[in-house]
Amino acid sequence: MAPAARAMALVTAFAVATAAIGPAAPARAQDSATRGLPIIRDTEIEQLLRDYATPVLRAAGLAKQNVKVVVLNNRSFNAFVMDGRHIFVHAGALFDAKTPNEIIGVFAHETGHMAGGHLQRLREQLASAQTASIIAMLAGVGALVAGARAGNGGGDIGMAAIMAPQSMIQRSLLAYVRTQEDQADHAGVKFLNATQQSPKGMVDLFKRLSNEMLFNSKYIDPYMQTHPMPADRVVALEMQGKQSPYWDRKDSPELQLRHDMMRAKLSGFLEQPGTVARRYPGSDQSLPARYARAISAYRHSDLRQAVALIDGLIQAQPNNPYFYELKGQALLEGGRPSEAVAPLRRAAQLSHSAPLIDVLLAQALNATGNKGYAEEAVGLLRSAVARDPDVPQAYTQLAMAYGRKGDLANADLASAQAAFSRGDFVTARQLATRAKTRLPVGSPAWVRADDIVNVKPANVRAGN
Repeated sequence: MAPAARAMALVTAFAVATAAIGPAAPARAQDSATRGLPIIRDTEIEQLLRDYATPVLRAAGLAKQNVKVVVLNNRSFNAFVMDGRHIFVHAGALFDAKTPNEIIGVFAHETGHMAGGHLQRLREQLASAQTASIIAMLAGVGALVAGARAGNGGGDIGMAAIMAPQSMIQRSLLAYVRTQEDQADHAGVKFLNATQQSPKGMVDLFKRLSNEMLFNSKYIDPYMQTHPMPADRVVALEMQGKQSPYWDRKDSPELQLRHDMMRAKLSGFLEQPGTVARRYPGSDQSLPARYARAISAYRHSDLRQAVALIDGLIQAQPNNPYFYELKGQALLEGGRPSEAVAPLRRAAQLSHSAPLIDVLLAQALNATGNKGYAEEAVGLLRSAVARDPDVPQAYTQLAMAYGRKGDLANADLASAQAAFSRGDFVTARQLATRAKTRLPVGSPAWVRADDIVNVKPANVRAGN
């Protein structure tokens, strides 16, 4: 790779990762900003993270932007923003954050990036850097050619003329990004104070990460980092954080329990049984430990044992919708869809018809093979996709339900929407074209099919 191209590749990487903090349930659909990423979708986790983020976003004046928190199935500790509508957080960050306040601090930091307009400013810096890089490269090529013509070994000088400006541009960009990170830290503390929450979690988390990086930091060039050096960052944060009147405020026991249940759920779904057993040994009879073991049993062991463990959870908290959801999911995936319907109905009722739970209930209804359930499944799925359109399997299940009703036109349209959500635009157009021949011209369903037929993949990739 040529020096200029290498520099541009590096710059592109900064644009994607600049806002990073540091080095379960079934994965479901995503919108254009998240297509192709390993997304974790789960009602319980998403509701908790929404409760964490909403006060901070409101304090930052971003409440009307409908910012979503997206969980990525990645075990490393990371969180970042790429636009003004999503905060991405790795499952590893949720695993490693011991208290709600730590993750809330992460969200406050990322909100600082969004509120500060850092992404747009970085794009402007990148555009300027690309122009400077091109000029530097051309100047270096000129020196290279001149040296070659003179026959005096000036080629080495020309190559140095190419390489040196690239290094300067790279360092300049990194310095700019480190400044943004420092600004986001300070903004995060401000938002936490505005919501009467402690910045201690943010400080404790960064301190822990700093200790982990301490040995490696001896060998790191501080001017080649996208973030302030860990020790410096912690000192600056701690000085600001300790001035907060809420420094000693603790998370409520109820919120801490929800946080621990989230971590247990992620462990049960994502970790191997041996790891779950070590993390949550049988001697630990806390609710989170029992939750993790029940999920692990259903995922990797005996369904009968899993159902018994889940029933114990339901007995402990009879109004917890997520325990009924887990039981229904275990029975459905265990090949017993008829038995899954009742607990999933209860989960839907207790969750006030959360879209992902409604989709799971409709899937169980379809799986029974009972045509009498088709109308109910259609109603559940249409309501679910209206409230959360980023669930491709909802469209697949909707196509099945329409097919059982004998409504082939809407079955084709739903299949086209499922293919479109997966990024299979060729199949989506074919199915939408066939749906148009079966739908009344000009009807809302016909218009949706026509939109799919006429969309250009380049527009989808651009997020339009």
